[in-house]
Amino acid sequence: MLIPHDDYPVHQTSEPLAHAGLGHPDQYDRFWFNGYTEDYFFAVALGLYPNRGVIDAAFSVVHNDVQRSVFASGRIPLDRTDTRIGPLRVEIVEPLRINRVVVDAPEQGLRADLTCHARTPAFEEERSLRNAGTRRSWDMTRGTQLVRWEGSLSSGSATVDLGDRTVYGTKDRSWGVRPLGVPPLRAPETEPPQLFFLWAPLNFDDVALHYTVSEDANGRPWSYTAALLPVIGGGDPVFGPDLGIEHLAGVQHAITWQPGLRQASRASLLMPEASPAVELEPLPLKFRMKGVGYGHREWAHGTWKDELVVGGEEAACADLDVLKGDCIHLQQVVRARWGDRVGLGVLEQAVFGPYEPGGFGARGASTATRRA
Repeated sequence: MLIPHDDYPVHQTSEPLAHAGLGHPDQYDRFWFNGYTEDYFFAVALGLYPNRGVIDAAFSVVHNDVQRSVFASGRIPLDRTDTRIGPLRVEIVEPLRINRVVVDAPEQGLRADLTCHARTPAFEEERSLRNAGTRRSWDMTRGTQLVRWEGSLSSGSATVDLGDRTVYGTKDRSWGVRPLGVPPLRAPETEPPQLFFLWAPLNFDDVALHYTVSEDANGRPWSYTAALLPVIGGGDPVFGPDLGIEHLAGVQHAITWQPGLRQASRASLLMPEASPAVELEPLPLKFRMKGVGYGHREWAHGTWKDELVVGGEEAACADLDVLKGDCIHLQQVVRARWGDRVGLGVLEQAVFGPYEPGGFGARGASTATRRA
C-alpha cells in the first residue's frame, strides 16, 4: 500500500513506508515529550503500532498536587504522518527544531497549545538490544533533544502561561521493537520479569548532560549512553557529523533509595577522570508515567480498544498508591549540581523485578541503600 511519503526517496527496505519492520507485533514509532518547572510537570506521548493497527496518545499534567490525564486510542491512519488522534495532535513545524502539541479535552479538564524549541542538537542514543531466551524483546533506537517550551496549558480550573519563565523539557523520538501493553500469545517466560532503567536529561545554562542506562538483575548494563550536548543558537546545526557532542565513557550512578520504595531519595552521577560528580536532589514534584500510558491497566500502549475511544483520569498525588506496579515507573524533577553549575532536569526510574545492587527482590522493595 502506497502513501504520499512513498514519493520521497527515504525507503530503507523494499517495502512501502506503510509497512513496518518484518511484521513484529511489538513494532512501534513514538513521540514523547516532557516539560517542567519546580511547580508543574506535563508530558505527551503519541505512538503508532502499524502491525497492531493502533494509534494512541496521552497528555498528562501534575499541577497543584493533582495528576490529570487524557487518553485517546483508535485505528492507525493509512498515512502515518497524520499524527493526531481524538483531542490530541503533535505537529512537526520544523524537523529537529520545532514541534507543536495541541490538546482540546475540556471533558477531561485539559487544554494546551504548546511549542517546543530545540536547545541541543539531535542526539542518537546507543541502539538498545535485548533477548529473552530465543526471542528478541528489545531492538530500538532513540533520538533525544533537550528543549524549551512556550505556550499555555489548562488543568482543571487553573491556566498556566509558560511565557513568563524558562520551561525546560525533553523531546524523545523512538522506534523499533519493545514490549507493549498486551503481549502476543507465546510461551511463558522462564525468568521473572525484570527491568532497571534510569534516564537523566539535565539542563544547565551553558551545556546539557544526557545519561541513560538499562541493567539486568545483577546490575550489568545492556544499554548505556552518556554525553555532553552543546546549547545551540538559532543558526547552529541540529544534525550532521560536527555537532560538538562529547560522548562520555565510564559514567556511573549511585542511588540512595527511599526505604521500602523503588524511588530515589538522592542520586549522583560519577563522572570520569577528575570531573566532580553531578549531584541530583529530587524535588517534591513527581510524575507517574502511567499518566501517559506506561504500565496503565486500561490505557496500555498499543492496545486495541475501538475505532476511537477517549477517556481520562485524575487523582490527588498524595492518594496514589506508590507501591502498586503502575505507580513504580516515575520521573522526578531534580535540582542538578555539577561543580559551580546548577541546573534542572528529571530522573526517570523504572525498577521492576529483581535488582541486586538495590537490594530488590522479584517482589517488593528493600530498605537497603547500595551503590548501583
